[in-house]
Amino acid sequence: MFRLIVEKKSISESVVMFAEPHRVDVHHHIVPREYVKALNSLGITKTSGVTFPQWSENMMFDVMDRNGIRAAITSISSPGVYFGDSAFAQELARICNEFSANLVHGNPQRFGAFATLPLPDVDAALEEIDYAMDSLGLDGVVLMTNFGGRYLGDPLFDEVFRELNRRKAVVFVHPTDPAGVKHIGLDVPYSLYEYTFDTTRTITNLIYSGTIERNPHVQFIFSHAGGTIPFLAWRISLGLFMITDAAKNAPQGFISYLKKIYYDTALSTTPYALRSLQELVESSQILFGSDYPFAPENLTAEQIKQLDSYDGFDTEERTRIEQGNALRLFPRLRI
Repeated sequence: MFRLIVEKKSISESVVMFAEPHRVDVHHHIVPREYVKALNSLGITKTSGVTFPQWSENMMFDVMDRNGIRAAITSISSPGVYFGDSAFAQELARICNEFSANLVHGNPQRFGAFATLPLPDVDAALEEIDYAMDSLGLDGVVLMTNFGGRYLGDPLFDEVFRELNRRKAVVFVHPTDPAGVKHIGLDVPYSLYEYTFDTTRTITNLIYSGTIERNPHVQFIFSHAGGTIPFLAWRISLGLFMITDAAKNAPQGFISYLKKIYYDTALSTTPYALRSLQELVESSQILFGSDYPFAPENLTAEQIKQLDSYDGFDTEERTRIEQGNALRLFPRLRI
């Protein structure tokens, strides 16, 4: 079925076009009222320097339909659920996961969901993995790049990754503020630059700590084309000569691990980013992502236009990126 959509030709200009809903969006956030209310109770009204966007289920459906998005794997974005109180994090993670499950169960062909975990409390996180994946039937988990300044790959999280590896889980990694970011002193939203750097930090740590080598069945998806990883891959790979135990922890070589993980296209659909990513990985490792609603509808439409006009993908590759690769990871969404 073809739907009439409004695609933004620029930030202020729009053009009417027809598109078939076919895209599967792996970077698609929800902002439940209960989540925002809980954070407001702690005095948190912004994330990475910007206010929480307006969001509702009806708005989400409309945006998906107007932009050819047939299905979305939803997640809670930064700042997550942990703010120094483990009990608060457990309760809020459970609220978010049950909200996600209700959305999925009401619309099983249109939605999947990544479960939120109350890390850095490992025992609580393991309990929530069991509940979210076994009882609620969620499709994977979302992890922040760091929890209280401890990056993925820290030994604290080893037991969590062992469990995710046992389950052959899909793990969507989303950036968040690094510790001390407020002291940088730039009057610019952190998400514009620090998110890419934090993704780079956590990928680097996951590989050099041996976490990816020890957990080969975890299927990682990293946001925003891997941050700065495509550009810095060779430079960071020189850690083989500088880091104790690098050869033991990453025996396949830094870049070989990068080639096996997945990257989404959210906020990374320009030739500057895509050509660099293509030099690193095959199209089989690239997934469509919008970052809605933190990327509002006009920006979501702009990204789709950029992806459609990019000359580096042929028709088969574009189809693979927009839906085929995601359906391989989430086969229940096939119709």
